[in-house]
Amino acid sequence: MPNYRRNRVPGGTYFFTVNLLERRSRLLVEHIEAFREAVRGVREKRPFHIDAWVVLPDHTHCVWTLPPGDDDYPARWKAIKIAFAKALPKTERLSAVRMRNGERGIWQRRFWEHTIRDERDYAAHVDYVHINPLKHGLVQRAVDWPYSSFHRAAA
Repeated sequence: MPNYRRNRVPGGTYFFTVNLLERRSRLLVEHIEAFREAVRGVREKRPFHIDAWVVLPDHTHCVWTLPPGDDDYPARWKAIKIAFAKALPKTERLSAVRMRNGERGIWQRRFWEHTIRDERDYAAHVDYVHINPLKHGLVQRAVDWPYSSFHRAAA
């Protein structure tokens, strides 16, 4: 197994992409309230600021800023994934490896993160989050996608 290292900056701002295991699934939008509740529950215990977020049927993109001195975004993602999975009935297909490890077949194991470097990088990633439903052909205008912080940013 590769020695995967994450860049961890206390109080840093990060862009994330997190995918469902089944890329044709619609679980995230079909169970949007369960996903929102998972995020709320984790934020209560381990706060972070949501700078931008979009939830698509099979993946999500977001930009978070962690509290000063805190760099533990992996634990937050793990907790969100577990809380969301627990809220869903066990109907997914499981590989032998996932069965043996007692895992659900909902999320891809890893996620993509990028440490935001400066204001220009921040603006580019927030824009990417907000235009993603257009990129995937889900809507014609960003304002038409209901599962996005675009509405908050526009206000």
